[in-house]
This record gives sequence, structure tokens and C-alpha cells, in this order.
Amino acid sequence: MSTLTATRPAGRVLMHARGIVLPVAVLIVLALVPKLAVDIPYVFKDTLNTPGTLQLLALCLVFGGLAMTYDLLFGYTGLLSFGHALYFAVGVYLVAIALTKWHWSFAEGLLFAAAVGIVLPLLLGAVSLRVGGIAFAMVTLAFAQAGSILAFKNPWGWTGGEEGFGTDYTKLPAAFVGIFNTKNLYWLALGYAAVVFAIVRWAVGSSPGRVWQAIRENELRVQVLGLRPYGYKLLVFVLASFLATAGGVVYLLLQTGPTTEVTTANFTLTLLVMVVIGGTGTRWGAFVGGVLYTWANQRLGDASGSHAVESLPSVLRTPLQQPLFVLGVIFILVVFFAPGGLARLGRIGKALRS
Repeated sequence: MSTLTATRPAGRVLMHARGIVLPVAVLIVLALVPKLAVDIPYVFKDTLNTPGTLQLLALCLVFGGLAMTYDLLFGYTGLLSFGHALYFAVGVYLVAIALTKWHWSFAEGLLFAAAVGIVLPLLLGAVSLRVGGIAFAMVTLAFAQAGSILAFKNPWGWTGGEEGFGTDYTKLPAAFVGIFNTKNLYWLALGYAAVVFAIVRWAVGSSPGRVWQAIRENELRVQVLGLRPYGYKLLVFVLASFLATAGGVVYLLLQTGPTTEVTTANFTLTLLVMVVIGGTGTRWGAFVGGVLYTWANQRLGDASGSHAVESLPSVLRTPLQQPLFVLGVIFILVVFFAPGGLARLGRIGKALRS
């Protein structure tokens, strides 16, 4: 009995150590990417340390982190939101508007976006979470559509309408402006993804995190145990939305300015696809899904105009020249052959061998 008692804590310590060592090792490797003049044919057009490749990798990291924020809602708590794009757009638009239209400093714009990134989901979440299931999804969609309409219609002359507008780069930190500083933007995106990963893992492992997962499995049972699911759901809604707002700020620094694309319901549906491809409610799944989807979306657009695709018969060339068609096929294949997502492929292999 004493031997078993001693073995269990040792096993937990070993598992905890592995859970720390692997993410740290991955973080170190990714941090060294701007120093590596390595060419990976077909995966990237140029070497890893070129501005174009670093820009693509930075976008992959931002959307990997953003997918983790959505997985916190959908994968861990079971909340299917169709309005997550609204809170990402808050980070993109508010900072750009504050700098360019109101002539605020970057620090003031950040503080304003952070305040709205907490207050807005607190208010809208308090209303949306009064209902559940598909009704919750529709209410969040309605709020997001209202935000999208405001961005498109540009009633106060702040959003630039459908064309968007360019951010006043003179108000941005000098370390993040210019093609020669792309490596700094890459490290910023990596820092965002790392912080989101750490916060999500800590939150999921906390006492509220265990309640979130219980709500996903059976909300009625949580109520029977004497807990109030509404408060816990509002907490995760605000946390996920605030982290998405932070991602919007990083995305703005990577782009020349905000566009209405980030306000649409299709943007949230893309996040849902990322999470499902990677694996809902898994340690790495949402991040992997976000990175792979973003990379494929960018690279398939480049490959569609290549000589290899142009030389194919029209019956093959036409669909292959549509990146969304190819991504749709990949999504269908993942759903059929890896319904748990890419992160669970290893578990499926172990199960088949045992």
C-alpha cells in the first residue's frame, strides 16, 4: 500500500514536468526561427528568416492563439458562440480608431481597448447567457451582426466603411513598424500565443475550469450540486473575449489597418473550423488547427496560380484554384477520418494497437 502511495505522487510529478518541458521546448524552438536561414521547399516560398515568411508565421501564431480562446468557450465549456469575431474586431478597430481618428497615444488606445474588451463582453454576455443552446448562438450572432453593420455603414466616419482605413503608423511603437522589424512582430505574435496558451491551461486546470467542463458535460447536474452555472459561464465568456481582443491588437500591428472582414460571422465560423480540425477541448488541438488552417489558406492561394496547377485538365484545375474548396475538402476528410481532431490521432493509434 505504501509503495502505491509513493508511486502515484511521483507519477503526477513526472506528468507535470512533461507538461511544462514540452511547451517550453516548443517555445524556444519557435523563438529561434527569425535566426534560421532554412529553406523548406513547398511549405514556404522563402527561407524562414525572410520578412514574408515571418509575416505568414506571425499570422499563423495569432490565429493559433485566437483559436485557443474560442476553444475555451466551445471546447471546454460547450458554448457555441457565433459572435466571437466581435471581440477580436474590438481590438483591431478601437486601437486603430484611437490612433488615427482621435489622435491618441498608443498606450491610451491600448487601455481603451482593454477596458472595452472587458466591459462589452460582460454586458453582452450577461444578456446572451440568459438562454442556452442554439438560442445562445443566435443571440451572439445578432450582437456580432450589429457590430459588423456599424463597421460597414460607418455612421460616425470612424471605421472607413467597407474599404477600412490605414492606421497612423507614426503613433505605433517604432520596434513594430517597417519591414526590417518583421522579426519583432513575429516575436510579439509568439508571445501572444504563449500567453494565451498559459492562461488557458491555468484557467482550465483551476476550480472554475473544472466547473466549465462539468457544464459542458451536463449543466443540469452542476445545478443539482448547488452551483450556479450562469456565473461560471459569464466568467469564461469574458475571459475568452478579452483574450480575443488582445489578439485583435496584435493582428492590427501585423496589418496596415482594420477591414470589415474581421467583423463578419464567417470569421467566427472560420475559428470554429480551426478548433474542430485541431480537436476541441485538447491541450494543443485548437492551436494546431489555427496554425494549419491559416498556413493552408495563405499557401493554397499562392499554389492556385502555380504552373503545376495551371497545366492540369480543367476538371481538376478549376476546383484546385479555389482555396476555400480545398480547405472544405480537408475539413470533410478530418471530420470523417479523425472526428476528434488532429490532436487525438495519437490516442486513436494507441487504441488500435492495444
